Amino acid sequence: MTEELTNLRSALPRIAMVSTHGYVAAQPPLGAADTGGQVVYVLELSRKLAQLGYEVDIWTRRFEDQPAVERVTEHVHIVRERCGGRNFIPKEYLYEKVPQWTENAVRFIQRHNLKYEFINSHYWDAGLAGQLLSEVLGVPHLHTPHSLGVWKKRLMETDYPVDAPQVERRYNFARRIHHERLLYASADLVVTTTPQQLHVLLEDYEVPQEKCRMIPPGYDDERFFPMSDSSRQAIRQRLGFTGPVVMSIGRLARNKGYDLLIRAFQIVAERAPDADLHLAVGGAELTPGEQKIQEELRKLVLQLGLSERVHFGGFIPDADLADYYRAADVFVLSSRYEPFGMTAIEAMACGTPTVVTVHGGLYRALTFGRHALYADPFDREDLGIMILKVLKHPRLRARLARMGAHKARSLFTWTGVAQQLIALVERRPSETFALTDTEWDEPWNDAD
Repeated sequence: MTEELTNLRSALPRIAMVSTHGYVAAQPPLGAADTGGQVVYVLELSRKLAQLGYEVDIWTRRFEDQPAVERVTEHVHIVRERCGGRNFIPKEYLYEKVPQWTENAVRFIQRHNLKYEFINSHYWDAGLAGQLLSEVLGVPHLHTPHSLGVWKKRLMETDYPVDAPQVERRYNFARRIHHERLLYASADLVVTTTPQQLHVLLEDYEVPQEKCRMIPPGYDDERFFPMSDSSRQAIRQRLGFTGPVVMSIGRLARNKGYDLLIRAFQIVAERAPDADLHLAVGGAELTPGEQKIQEELRKLVLQLGLSERVHFGGFIPDADLADYYRAADVFVLSSRYEPFGMTAIEAMACGTPTVVTVHGGLYRALTFGRHALYADPFDREDLGIMILKVLKHPRLRARLARMGAHKARSLFTWTGVAQQLIALVERRPSETFALTDTEWDEPWNDAD
């Protein structure tokens, strides 16, 4: 071990966060294989739990040349245990190595006499590990799925009906759903992030309602916030943005719907000749699979005659992310399916008018035309027209910028997420918020 935990003798209560797949690190390479919003979720939630008075150990898999222990903050550490060799293993197949990983983790925990108040696992591979740890250690287990196999399989088979056997081989849905059913039956609580996930848990997985809770994810309000127009223009000049910019940011994966966005942007380009589409997608280094997807997207851009209008910006360092959101005139979440869509929340928090997919849970929390617009990305006319509405109507753009930021601040901060999680564990009442938006946030003004 190259490092040791520096907080072994802390008198603070201790929490184990388990997130086994991807590159979990204090400064994660976002966009790398299996490394995206979930890693951000775990890190940010851990930081806020620490601020509430806990020591937090983030348990993950050790591979390649990663250190055994990494300090995130004074009270947050990443603890890595090996399993399955030194190479990266895709999340769809990591479950095969979970028993080995859990044995190594238990040895470490017992050697250092670590006592946990509860375990919070993330995604089904870590859920299997968290449940095994819970049973060995006698500690409550809260599981956060982040996505559900039944729902993802249903949407992918609708999107690729002729490729169902290939989809099964790639995503291992049969095995995943089998283990999810066992996991949800065994965990003490299952904490979803959207109403849609909650509905699928209750109806398709038949999880008892008393075992299910919903806490939406959060964003860092110390990083993502609006700026004055003069500051925004300075940012645009620095980034080289001139005309209207349509922006999308995220991992380079098929489910993100960048091909659907490009087809929709063709409609935008015909009616807004000075608008550009900026795709900041993928990690710092693309995998062969990501390279293939990017090549397909570039061919589509060429085929549609949009080579001068669509720009592939690549990976954005985390320190610059908020400025890219602020510089855009409209942000688009075009996913084929999206459990929540943290990039959209971050964009809204920065005061950027946002268009979100209806194939996910976020749009249910938003009032159309007030906080954001939403569209079906499979309908290129629908998505294209929604983008155009933002670009062509200044009063709408101003309302979405102002009220989108207000909505993000009121519902989706990490401090609120951490407080609700602790309230669940301690079985004390807390103010929970419904994602369904039922009332206006400010009085109606006919002048708007």
